[in-house]
Amino acid sequence: MVSYLGPPIFAAFVWWFSTGAVLLLVGSVGRSGMLRVVCAGGMITIALCGLSVTANDTSVAAAYMAFSCIIFLWGAQEIAFLSGWLTGPRGEPCPPGAKGFARLSYAMQAIIYHEICLLACGAVVVWVTLGGENEVGRWTYLALYVLRQSAKINLFLGVPVTNDELMPDAVQFLKTYFARKPVSAFFPISVTLATAVLVVMIQRIVEVANTPSEVVGLTLVSTLFALGVVEHWFMLLPLPAITLWSWGIRPGFSPENITMEQNPSANILVASAHSAPTQTSESPPTAAEARSAAPQLVVVPTVRNDEGQPKARSSCARQRLEDQFRQTFLEQHPRSGLAPARVGLAAEPAATINGRSS
Repeated sequence: MVSYLGPPIFAAFVWWFSTGAVLLLVGSVGRSGMLRVVCAGGMITIALCGLSVTANDTSVAAAYMAFSCIIFLWGAQEIAFLSGWLTGPRGEPCPPGAKGFARLSYAMQAIIYHEICLLACGAVVVWVTLGGENEVGRWTYLALYVLRQSAKINLFLGVPVTNDELMPDAVQFLKTYFARKPVSAFFPISVTLATAVLVVMIQRIVEVANTPSEVVGLTLVSTLFALGVVEHWFMLLPLPAITLWSWGIRPGFSPENITMEQNPSANILVASAHSAPTQTSESPPTAAEARSAAPQLVVVPTVRNDEGQPKARSSCARQRLEDQFRQTFLEQHPRSGLAPARVGLAAEPAATINGRSS
């Protein structure tokens, strides 16, 4: 029972913790470039040494160790990528009008160094474990590589949720190469194929695996593959991807802030108020003239306490209404002898959501 329950828990924890640790190192506490260099170099050294030691070891502990070494190696590459060291020769946002092959070319130029690094590390993994009986390391790296390429293609072609808020500042320009729109035809194909591969892996665990080491190795790889499929669904459904790694996001980050930035008009309330003219001491206006004034829309902020802009707008509206009433009154009473002075008007205060007048 431990052989079947232990590996999924271990793989899920390593997947979750390693992702958050990399984000934390790159985004918040990892301000020092030297610290990130030391961490990435140490992780690569540990990974290659561990793979070399466990290449011919078929024990359960060796399976766990080989799996962990690949996670270390992959994490070192992620540190280099998210720090902006291994991206591509084009460190600029995608031009707004780029489409088709031109957009693909720009995207490849932006990440080509990272792609070459992934292939080179994969070749090193195969070389270190070549001829060994422990294949957990090779299969783990292959699973990570396939799922990563599938995710990149889907982000490029278009998905409803990109989760690009997890990207550190150094690679923010890569968000411009993502397409936030309904999924393309590649998404169902990629998810279906990944699910089919996962089913085959589970079937091999049940029917083919004979030794505890094989059971543990296949379970580790299949669990990681299943988590990769879940990550694909994160692109389609508004699942709490940020909540999973909130402890690894840079300080001061708040998903609500992004929502307010994307919808700046969400905090504006449009209220209508009718302005009624007051009587003058010389010739009061009639009721029909008072009702002839059109209602004026007043924009009142509900979040901030800044009243300068609403007051200015209300003052302008009141001035226009006074001018309109004065002109109408003088036309109807040409011999009243009134000088073209301002006729004072007092408008009803515009009600706001806070009970204050604008």
